[in-house]
Parts: sequence; structure tokens; C-alpha cells
Amino acid sequence: MTRISLVVSDVDGTLLTRDKVLTDKAARAARQLQDSGVGFTIVSSRPTIGMRFLIEPLHITLPFGSFNGSSITDPQLNPIEQHLIPASAAQRSLEILNRFKVDIWLFTRDQWLTRNPDGEYNPLEKRAIKADPVIIEDFAPYLSAACKIVGSTSDAALLQRCEIAMQQALGTQAMAVRSQSYYLDITPPGYDKGTFVEAIARRTGVPTDAVATIGDMQNDLAMFRKCGMSIAMGNASDDIKRQATHVTASNQDEGFAGAIDIVMRSNAAG
Repeated sequence: MTRISLVVSDVDGTLLTRDKVLTDKAARAARQLQDSGVGFTIVSSRPTIGMRFLIEPLHITLPFGSFNGSSITDPQLNPIEQHLIPASAAQRSLEILNRFKVDIWLFTRDQWLTRNPDGEYNPLEKRAIKADPVIIEDFAPYLSAACKIVGSTSDAALLQRCEIAMQQALGTQAMAVRSQSYYLDITPPGYDKGTFVEAIARRTGVPTDAVATIGDMQNDLAMFRKCGMSIAMGNASDDIKRQATHVTASNQDEGFAGAIDIVMRSNAAG
């Protein structure tokens, strides 16, 4: 197997525990990887503001991806690439989410907007991204600045049906994929975690077959398809695991550190 020169990791369900904690072991594993000469960065459906707290403990020096890879930002939080959902697709997305009666969030580059201050997953998102939502009455003034729209509900089966309806309605106008069983993300068209892997590989001069990716959800499959080594978390579904080259432990059992160990052992074996 080609020696791995770059690792790209998902964040939630992968790098972080269920309680959105970066463990000491995970942080140490990322630093040890970089000390061995392998580049490391992260890509997530999270907003850019929700990834700031990871840069220092992970010693990230490469650009990272937010909004499912449609935005690329340097470690000093300067935007390198920024793409938006077309306003017409944003409006259509809101109509479908309203039809399914799920909570709706809209993210601009630097704000989290919602109409519902008591949304079921608001506390989880606040803890995850370390930011508070801005409560608004109408999304209309923000449709032309939407980096991501999210539908959230604890009804996983309902959200899966919503995902199918959204994909059928939007076609190529926007990307629609679940990042968690309770989050459906609508992001700019033509960009995903796979395009981020390609972009960061070009920027670092690393061939994609020398890239390893780590993830746990449907939106991670795009990057699995663009790399030489893909590692699914133990908490991923069986479908995700089948599409990875390796499987590690769950995010509750230091699976990220286990994934880094897989990369290090593979490189050591030559």
C-alpha cells in the first residue's frame, strides 16, 4: 500500500466523543501523527465558528473544511474558499423542511440563525459549536448568505424520508445529506468532503492515494471514495463500514486514536 502522507478526519462521531469532547488520547494521537511527518486536518458539516476550539489542541497548520467541505479556512480563520447555497435552493429547502415539521437552522459564515429558541437540539448544538443562536422571525433576509441549512429532529425515520424528498426536489441545485441521524444538512452544490480531500491534496502536493480519511456517517462516504485508505468508526452503520478499507473502535472507545494507529502501523510496514 502507498505510504500515507495526509490524514483527513471528520469531527462529530469520529474525532469527538458523544458528549463533544476531544480526549487527551485523541489529541495526542493527532500530534504524534504529525510528528511522524504525516499531515493532518479536519473536515466537518459544522460551521467554521464551531471548529475554532480544535485548532490549537490538534496543532492544525493546514487549511480545514467546514459546511461539509464547501468552505475552506486557514488556521487563522481567514477564508480561502467560501461557497453559498443558491437563494432559490435555500427557499425550496425551507419549504420542504417546513412540510416535514422539523426544526430549521440557517448558518451564514459567522452566525447560527433559528426561529425556535426552544428547539430540541439547540442545547446540543450550543455545546458542540460553543456559540449561541440568533433568534429571528424570518429567514428571508438571509437566504442569499446561506452556507448551510439544517433540519433537525429526533425522528430518524422521518428525517430519512425528508432527505429523500429534499434530494429529489433540489437535484443538482444543492447537496442534501444527513450528517447525523438527527441532522439533515443542505449545503452548496458541487462541494462535499470528497472535493475537500481533492483540494487539500492539491494544496499539499499529496496524491489522493496517499491520503487516509476517517469518518462515521453518510456524508463521509464522499471522502472515502477519494483516498487510498478509508477508516470507518466502530459506531458507524454496517453500510458505512462495508465501504471503508478499515474499521476502528467507536468514538466512545478511543476509535480515532485507533485509526491513527492503523495509519502509523501501515506506514511502518512500508
